[in-house]
Amino acid sequence: MRRFLLMVRRDLRLAFRHGVDSLMVVVFFVLAVVLFPLGVGPEANILARIATGVIYVAALLASMLSLERLFQTDYEDGSLELLRLAPMPLEVIVLAKVCAHWLTTGLPLIATAPLLAVLLNMNGDGFLALMAALALGTPTLSLIGAVGAALILGSRRGGVLLSLLVLPLYIPILIFGVGAVEAAMGGYEMQAQFLILGGLFLGALPLCPWAGAGAIRQALE
Repeated sequence: MRRFLLMVRRDLRLAFRHGVDSLMVVVFFVLAVVLFPLGVGPEANILARIATGVIYVAALLASMLSLERLFQTDYEDGSLELLRLAPMPLEVIVLAKVCAHWLTTGLPLIATAPLLAVLLNMNGDGFLALMAALALGTPTLSLIGAVGAALILGSRRGGVLLSLLVLPLYIPILIFGVGAVEAAMGGYEMQAQFLILGGLFLGALPLCPWAGAGAIRQALE
């Protein structure tokens, strides 16, 4: 556990040293949401109807911006080969990097989401559900994205390939995340959607680090 925390701390320090990536994620999230009222018009009813989907889709796309560099920098400077030789399973290293990625991208997105929900005239009954759905969904996005980021190591035009790999896997998280918030605003039972989001997270938690570690080993050989 101590080595795991040291690994998370290392990645957090690198992320804060190059803070542009984390700032870019939040700026993209805000701009993507702000553009919708300009495109569909300022009518409050229309904005309230599309608010949940717009915010969740924007958060999904924003979380992908920094995925390409999750392992790429360490791969290019040789740090990834040294980490592979460290007395710590590669799966744990992948999980530590996913935790650092979520702390620098997912957590700021969750903190920013309520402000954008107010901008889109979202029903106040859905605020807590929105934050809970993002809190359950964004870690799964980071876990799945880590597998994609490991698979594109050493490839050209990795960003395009990464999008093609992970976007289809993001669709269930989007569907049930938005469904939970819509159910909360409509006064319906939302337990089923949250249980599915939790199940997706619990399923991705052991599988994605294992798959990501396997892809990294293949890239380093």
